[in-house]
Amino acid sequence: MSTLKNKIDFALVFSVKNANPNGDPLDGNRPRMDYRGYGEVSDVCLKRKIRNRLLDMGEAIFVQSDDRRIDEYRSLKDRADGCPALAECMKKIKQKQATRDDYARIACETWYDVRAFGQVFAFKEKQKSKGSDEDEGSDAVSIGIRGPVTIQTAFSYDTINVTSTQITKSVNLETGADPDKKGSDTMGMKHRVDFGLYATFGSINVKQAEKTGFTEEDAEKLKKVLLTLFVNDETSARPSGSMEVVKLVWWKHNCEIGQYPPAKVHRLLKVNRKEGVDAPTSVDDYDIEVEKLPDLDYEVYEG
Repeated sequence: MSTLKNKIDFALVFSVKNANPNGDPLDGNRPRMDYRGYGEVSDVCLKRKIRNRLLDMGEAIFVQSDDRRIDEYRSLKDRADGCPALAECMKKIKQKQATRDDYARIACETWYDVRAFGQVFAFKEKQKSKGSDEDEGSDAVSIGIRGPVTIQTAFSYDTINVTSTQITKSVNLETGADPDKKGSDTMGMKHRVDFGLYATFGSINVKQAEKTGFTEEDAEKLKKVLLTLFVNDETSARPSGSMEVVKLVWWKHNCEIGQYPPAKVHRLLKVNRKEGVDAPTSVDDYDIEVEKLPDLDYEVYEG
């Protein structure tokens, strides 16, 4: 595999129509919004979707959600302890025969998301059994890994309108004293964004990629994942076809640190409402363009 040698910046534009792209648990699971009324999709939500797509592609992923996990481990510690190479390295660390850098290197080699996004391995110390001189588990340890791939929270280009609908279930969750009486749990609310055009921006840092072993091939896999971000992501809140990748812009610098600052590169993406459009209802109501900077190569992919 070839080492990543050129800094990469990227921008992802996606649309939401009659869906809840990222519910806020502190606001009754309504779609996230900032104080101005612009829609948000958190970076954590986006990285979850990326991890899920990588799992679909057969990549080894450390942070798996319970509903998508492909192994028997129910916690991050179980998954780390279940890796023979990491378990052996931890024993050597206790014996001063290995370092935390060795542990981090093995973790990065094992899981794509660790070498891409980084990870903190923080495990509590287990107590010794009575009458035993041996420790049942690993000593308290905290090993931090900084990943080269960073992704920003996505924001909509215009304020969003959220429609809330009261719904009822056709059956009680539990049988009450009167089976014929509908319980309070049969009532609920469902929220959706009528339409919104969002964008998120990200970068891949070469220096951090050297430390974690993130390669050119890994970067290409990330590109493919971003273009198919909403495949196998359908739920009742996000029906099939309600979320669509519109464009992916991929800037590749000619050096490690980048020819231009990331913020300046990200501003090259211009998204504006078409003349005469006051309330956008589809991506066709926008003009999307990418400006150029001298000697900065880029590619634009349609979703």
